Amino acid sequence: MGYDALLWLSFGGPEGPDDVIPFLENVTRGRGVPRERLLEVAEHYRHFGGVSPINQLNRDAMAAVEKQLSAAGIDLPVHFGNRNWHPLVEDTLASLTEAGAKRVLVFPTSAYGGYSACRQYDEDIERARAAVGSAAPEMVKLRQFFDHPLFVAAVADGVRAAHASLGNAPGIRTVFTAHSVPESADLASGPPAAGGRRYSSQIAEAARLVAAEAGLDAYDVVWQSRSGPPQVPWLEPDIVDHIDALHASGVPGVVVSPIGFVSDHLEVIWDLDNEAAERAAEHGMAFARAATAGSDPRFAELVVELVREHTHGAEPRKLSSFPAAGCTVNGAPCAIRCCEPAKRPAR
Repeated sequence: MGYDALLWLSFGGPEGPDDVIPFLENVTRGRGVPRERLLEVAEHYRHFGGVSPINQLNRDAMAAVEKQLSAAGIDLPVHFGNRNWHPLVEDTLASLTEAGAKRVLVFPTSAYGGYSACRQYDEDIERARAAVGSAAPEMVKLRQFFDHPLFVAAVADGVRAAHASLGNAPGIRTVFTAHSVPESADLASGPPAAGGRRYSSQIAEAARLVAAEAGLDAYDVVWQSRSGPPQVPWLEPDIVDHIDALHASGVPGVVVSPIGFVSDHLEVIWDLDNEAAERAAEHGMAFARAATAGSDPRFAELVVELVREHTHGAEPRKLSSFPAAGCTVNGAPCAIRCCEPAKRPAR
């Protein structure tokens, strides 16, 4: 039995000024985020006219994947569904069900494990199927791909191009960034028997693989975009603080590669292209931000390879010794208690 569609599952983002607050309310619902923090983040979106680039970036990537699927002779229409904004995954799945879909592959726009990076997409699938009811199709989520050779090659080329934009000047430090998470969430990432910290370990491994591919002798792995209260420990150091430290040690410039992200959405362009770039400029440091993998033609090839693992039994390609993970059915976790969400304290 084959598959009827590929569901492109992403985070979502506002597409106009009136969408910003409702979108952020969706994102933060049940998390106890103070209203003033929500309004602060809203200003980041309004800086760009209230439009997040993420939806259009996803549509562009989907079009590239559809073209690659067609070229590979795979008849698999690609449909778009989001967690937090239209088109919502529940609505997309309802349409697929009405059209008679029985089995659907799901591509989540994250390369890594962890609660936010993987398990929450399982929850999206489970929620969407519950909303549709008993007629919902079987949904098979594609695996994590942080160590796929096409992902590594695309990120490495972005790093090389960023260094070239600075004249390949000596002393420029390469800094890989990913979205910070609470320490407790990182400790809970992966199956408990594996000891936790799968998210940060995968980020470190991806950085190692890219550095080797790009021929780098030295690099750093840091974090960005933390949003929790100051009393809760999150993964550190923050990119801006790290730029301060590099300046203090005499480093003349940085190339920043957002290896934890697949596209140039708002957290990339705000936290890096604005805040990090401005801090480097204050110090008189050279700065270049490497491209994310999603805009590289090899990213569409990667997605098609992941699809072929299910449609044609293709052998998975990976460069690390990490176990292949993330491929789940109907929202079930990879393993018992894998990447469990942190329990919020009672108020």
